[in-house]
Amino acid sequence: MRWDFSYARPSATLAFPRASRNDVAMTTKIPSQKVRHPGIGLRLRIILGDDAMLGPGKAELLERIRDTGSISAAGRQMAMSYKRAWMLVEEMNAAFAEPLVDSARGGTGGGGAQLSAFGGDVLARYRAVERAAAEAGAKEIAALQAMLKPQASNDMSEEK
Repeated sequence: MRWDFSYARPSATLAFPRASRNDVAMTTKIPSQKVRHPGIGLRLRIILGDDAMLGPGKAELLERIRDTGSISAAGRQMAMSYKRAWMLVEEMNAAFAEPLVDSARGGTGGGGAQLSAFGGDVLARYRAVERAAAEAGAKEIAALQAMLKPQASNDMSEEK
């Protein structure tokens, strides 16, 4: 696997998706002394071939499945429908050599899901790449942050 920052998509590519200014969920925070713009950080999506990718949303879904033991509960915590959460799990399970999530059908005894050992390894490797990218880009991200206009305070108490 090689990392390529160009527009072409070889077997694995790092892609930095566009995010709105208010999109702060699951960002890797860049350490700074004074926070001028909350939510400044890095969102990393790894493109794995033509049909598979792993990014902050799927990583969060895997973590929540691990923590709750349920695809449905994980989806609810993320304000995601069960159908959408299940589709993402099926997509990830189909893309990798082994399933990332093992699930049991519901019924009288109830169902459930758990992160497989392989899924735990995939999640840990994604988070490691995310940390390495944040560390490698910290200086440049801090410089970009310093180039932003200061945000206006929403605190009306100073105007009284």
